[in-house]
Amino acid sequence: MKAILYNEHGGPEVLKYTDAPKPAIGAKEVLVRVRACALNHLDLWIRKGIPGQKTPMPHIPGSDIAGEVVEIGAGVTNVAVGDHVMLQPGISCGMCDKCLAGADNFCRTYTLFGQGEDGGCAEFVKSPAVNCVPISKEIPFEEAAAFPLVSITAWHMLMTRAQLRAAETVLVLGAGSGVGTAAIQIAKAAGARVIATAGNDAKLAKARELGADEVINHSTQKIADEVKKFTARRGAQVVFEHTGEATWDDSIRSLEPGGRLVTCGATTGFNGALDIRYLFTRQLSVLGSFMGSKAELFPALELYKRGKLKPVIDIVLPLEKCREAHERLEHREQFGKVVLRVA
Repeated sequence: MKAILYNEHGGPEVLKYTDAPKPAIGAKEVLVRVRACALNHLDLWIRKGIPGQKTPMPHIPGSDIAGEVVEIGAGVTNVAVGDHVMLQPGISCGMCDKCLAGADNFCRTYTLFGQGEDGGCAEFVKSPAVNCVPISKEIPFEEAAAFPLVSITAWHMLMTRAQLRAAETVLVLGAGSGVGTAAIQIAKAAGARVIATAGNDAKLAKARELGADEVINHSTQKIADEVKKFTARRGAQVVFEHTGEATWDDSIRSLEPGGRLVTCGATTGFNGALDIRYLFTRQLSVLGSFMGSKAELFPALELYKRGKLKPVIDIVLPLEKCREAHERLEHREQFGKVVLRVA
């Protein structure tokens, strides 16, 4: 089969469009003919190399996958050959106490397609059957691929970790990212007021189209000052943070007393200083969040069916242009998801 492979960590130049062995499946596994694979910033981090994390080489990236089932292993009953599916990005053991409690993203063996296992930047991918979510054949594969990872992540952050309530104000950092576009829509569906940030006016206009009530250009405006203006100096109840070092101080200072900051990433750097006195005197909560459980994809899908959560696609490129897709993400040129068409 054709695939995107790399044999060493590095820049986009390590990505090679080449031949690779077609995966062989076992019991309770399926073989999926990949039709589309969407990219995430995680793909960039894994390609560059994450300290302390070993990536199997040669490696096929890509965590967000949609396609059709072409082969099923023994014991598979939830899908059949010919079904269209999106794949749950997270892979876990399915047997430990965390998995059995429905918290599979806390499993000690938890990994993702394109991280600890080969991903979807290929013509075929093998998957545990439990990761397959059947979808209507009317849903475009590109749209299905753009949905799972950011929707699960944003849902887990806002609804599970931050316990977002109707009528609260949410500050969403990085509205042009895939997870940012999902967060705006989920927060609005929950009845919240949304303040969104982005680095240029074109992205801010698109954030308003998604439902943002107020917008901040973080290239020309100080985030915390603008949030105070929009909230009569109270601050936001929830801050949705994933950009990291460059915005960390503003994010903390944008919270009202008793507010909750929830974070899933650090695309601008890993160091975030926090004055402990400010933390306890204002009774703030800082919440880490990573992915979400398999079950959390289903309420997000329900919002999709109701027209309240739609994946935002920036551009669709052929698989062989994966390097160009990575460069677009690295330069922060996108609004929404960058998708590779594999068909």
